[in-house]
Amino acid sequence: MNEPTVVAGAPVLVRGDGDFGEPGAPPGATGAQSTHGSDTQRAGNRRATRLRLWVVGAVLAGAVAFLLVEGLGSSLNYFETVDQALAHKATLGSQTFRLEGVVVPGTVHRIRGGVAFVAAGTVHRVDVVNHGNPPQLFQPDIPVVVVGHFSGSSFVSDQLIVDHTAQYTQEHPNRVRAPNGTTR
Repeated sequence: MNEPTVVAGAPVLVRGDGDFGEPGAPPGATGAQSTHGSDTQRAGNRRATRLRLWVVGAVLAGAVAFLLVEGLGSSLNYFETVDQALAHKATLGSQTFRLEGVVVPGTVHRIRGGVAFVAAGTVHRVDVVNHGNPPQLFQPDIPVVVVGHFSGSSFVSDQLIVDHTAQYTQEHPNRVRAPNGTTR
């Protein structure tokens, strides 16, 4: 029985018949001459690497798409007008949403911890009870957005946003129209 011999730094099995090479290689083929097995192995490694890169790329693309959809979806703040909200009141239930309307003159009343008023849409009106201090620019005949939910026939809010500031009105005259037809 012969011992393995190292030729050119690579172990090669020495057979009794004098041929060198890997088992199953043709007679006379040495490890350096037989590239069929190593080329196949390298091609398989390249395919596996490409497949991994495609999988990683697909996962990254999916993650980016998910973040865009979630980020943009939550950053877009939609609101319901008074008329829309009253039309969808049954489906909205006690869900929190943004309600947009114009403060009806003569309906603003300071209450303990906030303000109560009537918000008007094109056709309908809704009583609003806001808990918290209203913004300094809050007044009758100005568009507002309130964040809250329906509670019975009233809209209960914990945040009140004045839709247009005095600076906006000065820069864009006649864009803010009250229900009585006056512009600011």
